Amino acid sequence: MANGEAKNWEKIGENTLITIIDIKQSIEFHLKYSLGKTIKNASKQDIMKGVSLALRNFIIDGLIETEKRQENIDSKQLYYLSMEFLIGRSLRNNLSNLLIYDKFKKALELLNVDIDLIFDEESDAALGNGGLGRLAACFLDSIASLNMAGFGYGINYEFGLFKQEIQDGHQLEKPDRWSLENSPWLIHRPEYACVVPVFGRIEHAKDKHGNYNPMWLDWELIIGIPYDLPIVGYEGKTINFLRLFSARSSNDFNIKIFNQGDYIKAVQQKIESEAISKVLYPSDSVIEGKRLRLMQEYFLVACSIRDITNRYFSRHQNLDKFEDKIAIQMNDTHPALSVVELMRLFIDEHNISWDRAWEITQKTISYTNHTLLPEALEKWSVRLMQEVLPRHLQIIYEINNRFLNDIKIKYPNDDERLRRMSIIEETDPKLIRMSHIAIIGSHAINGVAELHTKLIKEKLVPDFFYLYPDRFFNVTNGISHRRWLIQANPDLSHIITQAIGEKWIDEPENLMKLVHYASDSSFQEAFAEAKKNNKKILSRIISDNCNVSVDAESIFDIHAKRIHEYKRQLLNVLEIIHTYLSIIEDGKTIDVPRTYIFSGKAAPGYFMAKQIIKLIHSLGDVVNHDSRVNKYIRVVFLPDFKVSLAERIYPAADISQQISTAGTEASGTGNMKMAISGAVTVGTMDGANIEIGEAVGNDNIYFFGLNAEEINLMKNSYSPKDYYNKNFAIKRVMDSLKSKIIFKKESDIFVFIYNMLINEKDIYFHLADFESYCIIRNKAFKDYIDFSSWNSKAIINISRMGKFTSDRSIRNYSEKIWNL
Repeated sequence: MANGEAKNWEKIGENTLITIIDIKQSIEFHLKYSLGKTIKNASKQDIMKGVSLALRNFIIDGLIETEKRQENIDSKQLYYLSMEFLIGRSLRNNLSNLLIYDKFKKALELLNVDIDLIFDEESDAALGNGGLGRLAACFLDSIASLNMAGFGYGINYEFGLFKQEIQDGHQLEKPDRWSLENSPWLIHRPEYACVVPVFGRIEHAKDKHGNYNPMWLDWELIIGIPYDLPIVGYEGKTINFLRLFSARSSNDFNIKIFNQGDYIKAVQQKIESEAISKVLYPSDSVIEGKRLRLMQEYFLVACSIRDITNRYFSRHQNLDKFEDKIAIQMNDTHPALSVVELMRLFIDEHNISWDRAWEITQKTISYTNHTLLPEALEKWSVRLMQEVLPRHLQIIYEINNRFLNDIKIKYPNDDERLRRMSIIEETDPKLIRMSHIAIIGSHAINGVAELHTKLIKEKLVPDFFYLYPDRFFNVTNGISHRRWLIQANPDLSHIITQAIGEKWIDEPENLMKLVHYASDSSFQEAFAEAKKNNKKILSRIISDNCNVSVDAESIFDIHAKRIHEYKRQLLNVLEIIHTYLSIIEDGKTIDVPRTYIFSGKAAPGYFMAKQIIKLIHSLGDVVNHDSRVNKYIRVVFLPDFKVSLAERIYPAADISQQISTAGTEASGTGNMKMAISGAVTVGTMDGANIEIGEAVGNDNIYFFGLNAEEINLMKNSYSPKDYYNKNFAIKRVMDSLKSKIIFKKESDIFVFIYNMLINEKDIYFHLADFESYCIIRNKAFKDYIDFSSWNSKAIINISRMGKFTSDRSIRNYSEKIWNL
């Protein structure tokens, strides 16, 4: 091309006429005219941006084509609202989904650039914390790949959760300003800006017919500025978007105050308004943090609902078809105010009756619950809601009054039921139960694993299940096999395709055909070689980041997820201590060396989780420097767990630790991400582990511990001290936490953990499951020695993962809930 922008881009997924020379020239064009560089003076980051901008041209063409097609057929549209979208990096993913990775690789070779060296220059889009955000990202990938009209709505956080650094074994949080260098993927959409009112007061007035007509007055305005992140479906046939809103003040600063000389106060409102999209999950330990969290959630909801209705009215004249053309999915309770905001818009701005507004709202909205932990079910004080959103509080009370009147009719003289089911918790101070708003205002409520859904119905909200049995569904979570197998594990993907063909890429259920190769010696050898290569890559990352040398021939036993007591990283550590003491005191022999690998972040204010991180590091310092054991076991903690690191960790796993206390994990997806790369699970009967066990068979998974029913029966009688007194191994391990047996310099700092487990309640049953865990983990280690048998287990795990892809999840949502 004479001009890098002169040639029309072809649809890569359907037409491969675009040439390597075209790509090379477009990269050079963007380096020169977008970045002011040439290939000779461009840094690796410059080249990454030039490549991204060259690819973005085609993506925007596809985005426009997709929107035109969806508009022409007036398809029903899904809007997925979530506080988190853990997208990770986009360049490799987009090249992979567009089937053009090889062409870009060759184009860069003409410029003497290795494409694999520029991927690490891209920052992870730090728009989430963990499983909730990564699930949302996988869902968007599948929605586009299945050619559905579905869009994500979130907040364009300037700073992500945080960048985790480790100092003397302690977690330190550093700002993670992921978009500092201006992401090449974000498309600025100022023409779709939304106005968000907050604060103010209610004036109780009447309309000309004498009907009550409340007026929300004296509010402050925040502006939501949207940015679109394209979501490229497989083969590029559909390109949807994730719309992210940045908060801006309605006025940059007060010129009158500025001219009076108070420069700080003049920009104070601007600073306060824009704080809404600064940080993911600000601390809510003080009232200012609570207020900001509530404003964040409302900001997401208000911008999303306004944009959704605007898009609807661009195609329709009235609200008659709204519920037939729009589906809104609330990912957990954070967007629960969607119910209230949709009602406010319908009643206050579109002047329709309450009954019709409620009918549309319920038929449009659905809710996914992600937790069984009571502390994770959001509640906001009535007083705070009155301050920030006075009109919404009115609507909440009206929804609640009408709902409770219906309950009184259905269950007369049952005040206790009314108390349990009310949106308002009559405590001091009064609280608003956001999960109740989400349930009452939705036509469908779903859990994310069969056990989780069962416990929602029977334990979490049984009153609502008895009232609305037809509204409760299960949709087991899933992962994008395109991201977590094709992209993260190309060597394994290649040998799978060689064995069973390419059909599994479009139809992952076809992975089932791999079961015929589980005992095939040549396929086993190819699988083992791919696994070894991934372990070598992770070994280098560990060496670079942890300054610890690990043996790629050892068993890689991996526990990588958010650090939390219920996820029981602590149980893992206690078993490693037991193994260490068994070697040095009992003379235990280890047949195959083991590398215990941890990764994950603790919430900044979560003291116990941070202590667990410190314990892991202290144990690693002891084990890795003790010549009596370091030939057999090593302990490492990889800092700053994020999507791009997970893409290196999961494919290297031999054993996947999924050991949450039964009945606490909603689903889990790390179990699926490791299993699809051939890791074998050691886990409890919790979350999706149960369904994975049913799929792979009991011979190919290692279950241990109490089940959810047994845990529930033991809650009032469980005495961790009894286990301590009766079990020598437990006593020895626990005593090591408060003595100088292992932690000679730091024994005093882990007494807290000892007391929490022995003298307090051990609410997550670490000691009750300890013996069972030790037995089953050692069985897995012994089974690993049999090369053929172990690889057969691993391959069977891969073959059964088609059921656990997000494509299957999205089809389930579409059929059961969205009716797309």
